[in-house]
Amino acid sequence: MDRFNELESKVLTVQEVSNYLRVHPSTIYRMLKKNLLPAFRVGSDWRFTIEAIDKWRASVESGNPANNNG
Repeated sequence: MDRFNELESKVLTVQEVSNYLRVHPSTIYRMLKKNLLPAFRVGSDWRFTIEAIDKWRASVESGNPANNNG
């Protein structure tokens, strides 16, 4: 878990988020298309902060899937 503690302030790629959530990258892209994940674009690439992903996950797990796309 120490590795993920180091990531708290890092910006993640689609591949890193898919590994973190343990889903296929195509699932991440599908969710991005539906505005279901908090993310931002750098050029044509998607980026995520671990803090935003964790907040999103907590809201989904609590039954309140807020759209926090930034």
